[in-house]
Amino acid sequence: MCLSICTGRAKREAETIFEGDGEMMKGIMKKAAALLLALTMVFAGACGSSGGDSSSEAASDDKVQVFDGGSKGKLNILSGSENRELAPILEEFAKQEQIEIDMNYAGSIDIMRTLQGSDIDSYDAVWPASSLWITAGDTNHKIKHAESISVTPVIFGIKKSKAEELGFVGKEVKVADLLDAIKAGKLNFCMTSATQSNSGCSAYIGFLYALLGNPDMITSEDLQNTDLQTQISDLLSGVNRSSGSSEWLKDMFLAGDYDAMVNYECLIISANQELEKEGKEPLYAVYPEDGLSLADSPLGYVDNGNTEQEDLFQKLQDYLLSDDVQNKIQQTGRRTGYTQEVAEENKDVFNTDWGIQPERVLSPFNMPSIDVLTEALDLYQTAFRKPSLTVYCLDFSGSMDGDGDEQLVTAMDSILDQNKAAENLLQASDQDINIVIPFDSSPRDVLTAQGSGDELTQLNEQIKEEVPGGGTDIYSAAQAGLELLKTYDLSQYTAAIILMTDGRSENNARSFMEDYDSSGLDVPIFSITFGSADPDQLDALAEKTNARVFDGTGDLTSAFRTVKGYN
Repeated sequence: MCLSICTGRAKREAETIFEGDGEMMKGIMKKAAALLLALTMVFAGACGSSGGDSSSEAASDDKVQVFDGGSKGKLNILSGSENRELAPILEEFAKQEQIEIDMNYAGSIDIMRTLQGSDIDSYDAVWPASSLWITAGDTNHKIKHAESISVTPVIFGIKKSKAEELGFVGKEVKVADLLDAIKAGKLNFCMTSATQSNSGCSAYIGFLYALLGNPDMITSEDLQNTDLQTQISDLLSGVNRSSGSSEWLKDMFLAGDYDAMVNYECLIISANQELEKEGKEPLYAVYPEDGLSLADSPLGYVDNGNTEQEDLFQKLQDYLLSDDVQNKIQQTGRRTGYTQEVAEENKDVFNTDWGIQPERVLSPFNMPSIDVLTEALDLYQTAFRKPSLTVYCLDFSGSMDGDGDEQLVTAMDSILDQNKAAENLLQASDQDINIVIPFDSSPRDVLTAQGSGDELTQLNEQIKEEVPGGGTDIYSAAQAGLELLKTYDLSQYTAAIILMTDGRSENNARSFMEDYDSSGLDVPIFSITFGSADPDQLDALAEKTNARVFDGTGDLTSAFRTVKGYN
């Protein structure tokens, strides 16, 4: 059994998606249902998919993008937000056909989850990062006409001076070479979470594949190999900032000072375009020779028996696959096939001075079966990834009394209760540290738990005992969190402060901002808005700490799950 990545135009260049008879196919679908239960958090799509589901992202324009070209029809598409970069192309089609196109952005696993339920009937099409997630999710066989619109590999982008120092320029680089550089303390990198982002998942599976010596298929027995476990843990120890979103990872990288990131080739290209505009050093593209993974961006029709909608969908798909539009898609840094050469007029986009290899043949490897993929991601979350150190600053001011308090307790329970956390692949590892600072007008007692056992259960119960009351001061709580983090060796953790509030802070930010600058720490303060929280105050914290703000007003639990996926 295998799940490989090839549909649409690329399908005409590669072999079939599945090997096996009908009974084996049924087995895959059963395993897909099991994966759905294990993976309910949102995967970010190729070239910048949103890190969370549409109800939990910060800005309203993360949720739906509307191209209003007229009233002759409408297409409602559930899409990875990487396709936001194709806005001019979609707008042109909407105007050409005098229709409206609604792009509803979500992650790949969120799309898979929707495919499993009745909500899929409210959409006309799905467009995730990889055909894997349609294959795993479409157990009701609702999807027709799935075609790959573009292809992009997952690669390392390393500052060119660093790549030269490591000897990676102008040569083929293996995953073992990257591992050696990390173990020698010469390379750190930013990467999205393998359990929350499609790019992170793809990179992680590619690492496993390479470290196992390129087997035909990764098996459960392979994952128990002690040498592999040591090597993948060592490799992931090089992660110095994490994210739940590929697009946001790029933005974070550009706003900070980091040596490297793992991301889609098209986002490395996009980052370099911005770096060069700012007169900064570009990234050098490194393609892991023995562990190169791909995303194939399939667009599929949701079959609701409406022939008019099907005709309209096929017009859109034909338009996107037309030579002229495929050329325009290439101009965004995406490839239009596994072996198809980049058009001459687009060669400057795929700049070889950046290490981009436009003529490289992209050969997809077989993804593991669904049950092995589930096991691999579970091991990533509980054993292999760099431990997280999370400080939760939780608002228990008087305005949280009643529904707000109940929602906050429920949201934290979804993370700290390990059975519930496992449903979203957000489990703690034995090395994780979770710190809670309840606050009102000032911080209350600090609550701490290490690991994934009894201490975490006790921490959860302590939160439930907090009683709302008093005013609101987010800065004193954040200050207390920062002081605690100063006592740890943060090189051993992916650290973050998660601040949730429903009001405006009574004190100003100056003292905290000055202390943050003087600390020299690179610790993001992710904020979750609720009730009457002041977005200006939270946006300022996010900008100062290279973080972001999430909207919890619609679904606080979903917001907490999403932001937790960022560390």
